[in-house]
Amino acid sequence: MHALKVNTAGGSYPILVGRGLIDRADAFVSLLPGRQVLVVTNDVVAPLYLDRVLASLADLEPATLVLPDGERHKTLETFSRIIDALVDAGFHRDACVLALGGGVVGDLSGFAAACFHRGIACIQVPTSLLAQVDSSVGGKTAVNHVAGKNLVGAFHQPVGVVADVTTLETLPEREFLAGLAEVLKYGIGLDEEFFEWLENNLQALLDREPLAVERAVIWSCAIKARVVAEDEREQGRRALLNLGHTFGHAIETHAGYGSDWLHGEAVAVGMAMAALMAEELGTIDADTCRRIRALIEAAGLPAHPPAMSTDRWMELMGRDKKVAAGRIRLVLPTGIGSSALSAGYDDAALARTIARTAPNDD
Repeated sequence: MHALKVNTAGGSYPILVGRGLIDRADAFVSLLPGRQVLVVTNDVVAPLYLDRVLASLADLEPATLVLPDGERHKTLETFSRIIDALVDAGFHRDACVLALGGGVVGDLSGFAAACFHRGIACIQVPTSLLAQVDSSVGGKTAVNHVAGKNLVGAFHQPVGVVADVTTLETLPEREFLAGLAEVLKYGIGLDEEFFEWLENNLQALLDREPLAVERAVIWSCAIKARVVAEDEREQGRRALLNLGHTFGHAIETHAGYGSDWLHGEAVAVGMAMAALMAEELGTIDADTCRRIRALIEAAGLPAHPPAMSTDRWMELMGRDKKVAAGRIRLVLPTGIGSSALSAGYDDAALARTIARTAPNDD
């Protein structure tokens, strides 16, 4: 078991990464503030792992809530179901919500924990690659709104993250690749050494070789832990973790949640578009752009968005949470392993990037 630590202004918490952790009571008990635990999961993950987690919590007072699977259920209505379950179980302020599942379960559970009794503990037990390397760490919680992704939410740090990499063995191939997009993000935007490791070890990851997967999860979590420690509430450097997300969220909102686009796939396209935008602006050269896009495509991820008019792109990107003073701020690569948040770009370069990459349905 590898233990990392996230240090924030409100305190610190561990990220535990290893094999077989969901079967270890000691991975959970030290994190719990009391005996009351609500395990929130979904109808895909529950048959695989719920009984094993409950066995690890057998000496406590666990209750369970099984939600339907899918991004389309990441709503205020589903959030209310978690609150109702906590109320019905008679849980108090020393209770804990344990999120067993992917990013949707983690975001919903974390948001409910942030709101119940004005904030109770939450343990993240991510079972998807995307959740293990990204959404379970850092305390961002939210639900979607018809107007945009993750528009309603709160910052609420977990009391711990327990990432059992053996759960990735049952992950469908497409879900695994979508999570890999978030792994690539760390190398592309924040760590040149990691980028080069990914170039050299991509096939091992695609083959899900255990040591390669575990190293990628640990490396990704270590990068995110450092960034969150520097900027817990995304006032500065943490915004760089959104590389590809402004373009990607526009794709998800346009296509509709629960559509044919997974979050990681949309982010992959967003990173490819961000690289082209940076090349248009001259902040990276053509070879750097090529390397970034080549890594994305070699990972089996899309690099081209669906058909959408330029006006639709601008409308949806204008709803992004990084918009300030009416200006769309974009995270763009400035080299291999480096990136920057920019609002001072040439609008014509953005229009050219959209026209260069995206089929237009005008």
